[in-house]
Amino acid sequence: MSKHQQFADQLHAALRDGQVIAPLIEQDASLTIDDAYAISLEVMKRRTAEGEVVIGKKIGVTSKVVQDMLGVDQPDFGFMTDRMLVEGDIDIAAHKLIAPRAEAEIAFVLKSSLKGPGVTEADVLAATEKVVACFEVVDSRIKDWKIGIVDTVADNASCGVFVLGDEHNDPAALDLPNLKVVVKKNGQFLSEGYGSAVQGSPLTAVAWLANTLGAYGVTLDAGDVILSGSLVPLADAVAGDEFEMELDGVGRCVARFV
Repeated sequence: MSKHQQFADQLHAALRDGQVIAPLIEQDASLTIDDAYAISLEVMKRRTAEGEVVIGKKIGVTSKVVQDMLGVDQPDFGFMTDRMLVEGDIDIAAHKLIAPRAEAEIAFVLKSSLKGPGVTEADVLAATEKVVACFEVVDSRIKDWKIGIVDTVADNASCGVFVLGDEHNDPAALDLPNLKVVVKKNGQFLSEGYGSAVQGSPLTAVAWLANTLGAYGVTLDAGDVILSGSLVPLADAVAGDEFEMELDGVGRCVARFV
């Protein structure tokens, strides 16, 4: 068995059981980002074999504030599946979430495919059917969130679950870098941010994702939901918490934890 398969077995078991493991980079200091991505693909093979369907991709830790919080110095990337999409309350126990954190994002829904390299912001805009307010709930199978870029990429970009708002808009009608989001937690103001928090523009972030995944032969496909990164700092979530975001020109999204 290869080391990629061995680490994938660890991560898949941790995901299945709601448990944590030691950082992979501590177990093998020679691991590279290419190794991490190969491990992530091995985990996803196990998940799709169990019936999960890939419905999108994500870019994460795009903003400086989130990178500083997690000790990561570049964005990560991963896959979204149908079982990660939550409609209704987020049952922490049922989803085997360990240490969930909520982040407010702009989700892109594609009407045509994108494949890097060479994808531009204009290409992203032309390929997008609509944008939607989104809460991504990130989680980590790495103990105490002690992650570097290798660990988070291997762990599918620390994906947990995500919630989409009911409203949407055409991104061509919006000034995406200056799009403002306001987040409340349990009815109280928590944070605010702008589209420019993600690499200067969400379009830039999605283009980066298309080009980065393109190097591995992966496309952003028509119908995919693409999460473009958090506009605000991550916020810890426990059962009983309710988060609400209002994304100017797009709409609201609510994430309730039980």
